[in-house]
Amino acid sequence: MEIEKLLETVLPKARIRARLIDVVSWASDAGFYYLRPKAVVQPVSEEEVKGLFAFSHQHKVPLTFRTAGTSLSGQSITDGILVDLSQFWNKVTVENEGELVRVQPGVIGAIVNAFLRKYKRKIGPDPASINSAMMGGILSNNASGMCCGVSKNSYHTTRYIRFVLPNGKSYTTEAEADYARFREECPAIYLKLEEMRAQVQQQPALHDIIRHKYKTKNTVGYSVNAFIDYEHPLDILAHLLIGAEGTLGFIAEAVLQTVLDYPAKSTALLYFPDMYAACQAIVPLTEAGAEAVELMDRASLRSIEHMEGVPALIKTLPGAAAALLVEFQGNNQEELQEKVNGFLSLSPQLALLSPPAFTADPAEQAFLWKVRKGMFPAVGAVRASGTTVILEDVAFPVERLGDAILDLQALFQRHKYDNAIIFGHAKDGNIHFVVTQAFDTPSEIERYNRFLQEVVALVVKKYNGALKAEHGTGRNMAPFVETEWGSEIYAIMKSLKETIDPENLLNPGVIINHDKNAHIQYLKDLPKVEEEVDKCMECGFCEHKCPSRNITLTPRRRIVVRRELLKLKRQGNKKQHKKLLQQYQYDGLDTCAVDGLCATACPVDINTGDLVKRLRRESHSDLANEVALLVASNFKLATSVAKAGLKAGVGVNSLLGANTLVNLTKGAKAIVPALPLWSKPGCRAWFCRAGGKSEQHERKSSGGILSHLHFPHHGRRSRRQEKHH
Repeated sequence: MEIEKLLETVLPKARIRARLIDVVSWASDAGFYYLRPKAVVQPVSEEEVKGLFAFSHQHKVPLTFRTAGTSLSGQSITDGILVDLSQFWNKVTVENEGELVRVQPGVIGAIVNAFLRKYKRKIGPDPASINSAMMGGILSNNASGMCCGVSKNSYHTTRYIRFVLPNGKSYTTEAEADYARFREECPAIYLKLEEMRAQVQQQPALHDIIRHKYKTKNTVGYSVNAFIDYEHPLDILAHLLIGAEGTLGFIAEAVLQTVLDYPAKSTALLYFPDMYAACQAIVPLTEAGAEAVELMDRASLRSIEHMEGVPALIKTLPGAAAALLVEFQGNNQEELQEKVNGFLSLSPQLALLSPPAFTADPAEQAFLWKVRKGMFPAVGAVRASGTTVILEDVAFPVERLGDAILDLQALFQRHKYDNAIIFGHAKDGNIHFVVTQAFDTPSEIERYNRFLQEVVALVVKKYNGALKAEHGTGRNMAPFVETEWGSEIYAIMKSLKETIDPENLLNPGVIINHDKNAHIQYLKDLPKVEEEVDKCMECGFCEHKCPSRNITLTPRRRIVVRRELLKLKRQGNKKQHKKLLQQYQYDGLDTCAVDGLCATACPVDINTGDLVKRLRRESHSDLANEVALLVASNFKLATSVAKAGLKAGVGVNSLLGANTLVNLTKGAKAIVPALPLWSKPGCRAWFCRAGGKSEQHERKSSGGILSHLHFPHHGRRSRRQEKHH
């Protein structure tokens, strides 16, 4: 029996997506790995999630949860069942005058902050993807960001958590009774967690390793600091789930402690002759109270120096130069200025290329942050077609950051990553580096493998740093978790996974993976398809803007399908190619609003609507295109004719029976599929009736809830009319 039919015992058919276009379009996330799921499901309740866990165990099918799919390390893809939480899990409740916020996994981080803004508070984690990333991923990856450091990350700001384990049991740390219930219902897990905690507490060497590693950002493996920070097994497990990347259970709800969103800010871009000089300023800035200290090497500055409005000085910087984007924040101007002055008093001791110039202008500050955030997409925009953008994420001891960066740059040269750039959160020693890489030949895959192996040796063995500081382990670093943590702590992590998910059905291959080559398996191919969209990195930043996101496809998924169509064609798979092309007509083309909203969030300025309009145009005959142009040029007349036709249709129905036009158009559509259907009588509220009023409007005098229903015309037509008046 097909999996879709089997899943109907758990979920209604409308929330099971198993067509070819569904599994193809959901096969990619923002990372550079690719797995095609067997089906995509959309549960709406904890009971349905429990049903999916039972289904997974019964049929031995893996289960993976996904929210926004903006993760970069391959942790939200699967060849099993993909559980999409982006549509029905988006509740936000502000509590205690903004001190706390209760969230479900499918709400976007920036939306949560919008709810908190009037209280002058925000959530602690502030990843660069916060306008797209959802809370499920922010929690499951233990996200941090540019200002939050370690103390305000997801782990440290989660007050309560409600979760479901693979065995179908659900608990919340908010309910006192659940602590005793957990011991009664899950004795094996309870005792194992107690045993692991005792092992860590009784061995000073393990305790010290864990405490040392979490002084800086670290998202490699499980959050084993929970064995030090908490005593009760339920609290330990709740915090192990933060950063577990969906491998231990399902986070249904969390209550987060919010942090102050300081109203006063002062920002500056500081220039230094070389990386060492820039790194020498990190500690003075941190001690002066800087909230953000963002490091940029010369290559990253070069990637954005042609952006409109960028300071002219950047183009003249020497080849070894570096910069720090610095921001101080405070409750008021007096407090803010005291911090800034504290740093300025020390600045003469630093090797600055120009005097510090701080700004409090919100527009200027926003531009400086736009420059910083534009570095990653700047590389993506100019990369060769067919290559992917890899954004790696490591951490070094701050006092050795300058040496570590020089060593990284030497690796770039050795492995011929000539366009690599480095930037990151210098205050935390957290560095991101961006390289472009093709995976279309064995030699290219081997080049990446050799490079990554040397990066691991550099980070772990030479500098005792973290292989992942905030992007999660995923598949990318799973083979190297033991390398970083050592065999004993890695054994604890493996035992944890085996105890909670003994059949290894929950997001298998992520964090714990016995394949030492897992980082070069299931690599994503990005073939050159269309000029309009070849720059797409599949980051997913566009998806929340798309009007059709909860109906058919998003811009990212439209592009993923176009790439798959090309691959199927090259493989000679005519059957699947034909089927996918047929499904794409409605899902990909007919339902795209072509409004360009996707381009407003796209880091490389892709307007998927441009592609869709071209494909629509190419799929029409010359006559059809001429007729469409004629209608668009005479739209007032066209709407008058359409209105007259609707009136005539209502008249025909009134004379010959209410279903006359329904039956006539149904018969005509069987001959000419492009013809529209006349709506059934019960659906007439959705279009204007003969008198030009809706049924809802007519209910005004009869005490109906709605007094009127407005039918807006197309946004672009509205803007065009406004332009000419």
